[in-house]
Parts: sequence; C-alpha cells; structure tokens
Amino acid sequence: MPKTHSKQSSGEHATISQFHVSLTLPIPPSINHQYATVRGRRVLSKTARQFKATVATLLTLHLRQSYAHNLQIALPVAQGFTLSITFYFRTALKRDLDGGLKITQDARCEALGINDNRIQHIHLFKTVDRTTPRIELTLTTLQEPKKTGRQTWCNSDGI
Repeated sequence: MPKTHSKQSSGEHATISQFHVSLTLPIPPSINHQYATVRGRRVLSKTARQFKATVATLLTLHLRQSYAHNLQIALPVAQGFTLSITFYFRTALKRDLDGGLKITQDARCEALGINDNRIQHIHLFKTVDRTTPRIELTLTTLQEPKKTGRQTWCNSDGI
C-alpha cells in the first residue's frame, strides 16, 4: 500500500509517493506454453492472454479494496520500481525460476499502466508448496536516488 497519498474530491485521484502493493497470483504458464505460432508469426497463446487478464482483474480488485471505488492512481513518473516475486511450485525441479518472470512482469506493469523498463531491481525466489502453487508478487517504488560526488546514482542503501 502507498505510504502517502492525497485525494481530490472531484475525481477521486490519488497521488502516490511511496507505492507498495503485494498480490498473490496463480502460477503463470511455462515458457513453452506462453507462445503459439499463427500464420508463421509468434503470438501470445490463449493461456498466456488468460493469465494476463487474470492479473489485471486481481490487481484491479485489490486496488479497489485498498482505496475508494474507481480511484485513479498517479504513480510517480520519474521513480523506478523494485519487483519481488516468490514462486511456490509443486516441486523444486519441474520449473525454471526465470520462466515466469517476463509474463508476470508484463502483466503487472500493463495492469498498472506503467512501462516495465521502470523496474530497476528484480528479486526472484523459488520454493515448494505442493498443495497451493502460486506466486507472491510485490511492487515497490524505489527511494529517490542520491547523487554522489562521482556522478553516479544510487538509492538510499548505496546500491
């Protein structure tokens, strides 16, 4: 959830300065099931399109429950984001850790209306849950970067 926001009464518009949202989602399709060839072109498969639609629906519901109905969120334009995903697979050896990253990242960013090139840090984790496979995803705005004497940029942790 955002740490600070302001709400304008006329359009219910929230300006987010520190955005943090966590969501539990189904396991995305494997990379082998994300694309299909149609008339010689590679396109997203029906399964992949359904996954992206599910992410958009769940994220919209989550934000509506967290804020007022029909709330518009203005995310900071200049800030980057950290994306953390924990994959809970039925077994440790059946799926690659990075196979579901891109579709999950794209689905989340499209649902929020942000370009995924704004994600500057990615944290991936893999664990086993035989009964409830899922992904737990968190997207957080980065702290404003600090300019050091050597003209390099880093966050508040010096990274």
